[in-house]
Amino acid sequence: MLTFTRINTRHPQYVFVEKLLHQSFPLEERRDDAEQRNNTDHNASFFCYLIEENKNETEENQLIGFITLWKLNGFYYAEHLATSPEVRNKGYGKHIMEELKKQFADNPIVLEVERPENEMSKRRIGFYQRCGFSLCLQDYIQPAYRKGGKEVPLYLMYAGREEIDTCFSQIRDEIYRHVYGVNKLQ
Repeated sequence: MLTFTRINTRHPQYVFVEKLLHQSFPLEERRDDAEQRNNTDHNASFFCYLIEENKNETEENQLIGFITLWKLNGFYYAEHLATSPEVRNKGYGKHIMEELKKQFADNPIVLEVERPENEMSKRRIGFYQRCGFSLCLQDYIQPAYRKGGKEVPLYLMYAGREEIDTCFSQIRDEIYRHVYGVNKLQ
């Protein structure tokens, strides 16, 4: 059984989470460590979850990965999700998404994906679709995580509601304001 444990930077496994964040996301796809740690410890809207598998009472839990979520106005935004290299391609991603939708069923879940311009991005979109997420084809630009960084054209995917086209601008603006600290792109 998978468990999601909300952790802070004092948790003994936060080192695992931070290392996996660095391994899984290039610098331009994440904020700097000090800001990430500040959000983890002090931002009431930000949740860093350690994902473990509980095998049984006699075995130690296996570290599976982590997910960071933002509780925004009317939805959750899944910012980063990564599984440990030791467990990749073993079906954990699907189980994580099922558990995520079960534990956070009180509001829709939104996440960003690369546009389907290569085989890997097409496979990633297909994975999320098989997990019950829908693709919103409205133009979405991910703001840069850091000064001098590049904006990235992406799409949003969502689960937990029929569509997001009618509230797309509100969702986008919430993500921009709270996650990236910008009111709108120049």
